[in-house]
Amino acid sequence: MEKLFRLFAALLLLVAMSGCTVYSAAVDERNVKTIASDTKLKLTIEKRFIEDDTVKALDISAFVYDGQAYLTGEYATGAEKRQAIKLAEGVAGVKSVTAYLLAKQKGDFCGTTDNVAMASKVKTALIKDKDIWATNINVEAVQCHIVLLGIVGSRAQVGKAVAHAKAVEGVRGVTSYLKVSGR
Repeated sequence: MEKLFRLFAALLLLVAMSGCTVYSAAVDERNVKTIASDTKLKLTIEKRFIEDDTVKALDISAFVYDGQAYLTGEYATGAEKRQAIKLAEGVAGVKSVTAYLLAKQKGDFCGTTDNVAMASKVKTALIKDKDIWATNINVEAVQCHIVLLGIVGSRAQVGKAVAHAKAVEGVRGVTSYLKVSGR
């Protein structure tokens, strides 16, 4: 009976995961081939971060849209920042790398909890806005600065997303790497 339950649970998980993938592809501004390629590039960059002794994989995140890599996060040393960029640039298929990396600040009152709360508030505002496909926008918070990444359908959506981010109390600044779909 336990074996049957585990099999059922595994199948349920598989169906749920494939449903999320189908939904993501349906609302994404990119085609399925581009999504798959970008995901592979992102995972390759993150794997290189994990395997590297200089880069702290938990401090720097990678995102890829249409072959353009974006790195966000904090670094402890200049060597870590340079190595993260070098590792991302060295991945075959990455067209270019844009880095939003801030030096770690001792005594900064904006910590992980603040960043998570701010990113969550921005994401909630995006979800509530029926004019924006919030699933197409990644929201990162670094030292109380909001970074918006993704591909949206119009310039108006970019403007609204930035306005939502700026409206969150405590946000020090907003940087948008949102691109408008070419379709």
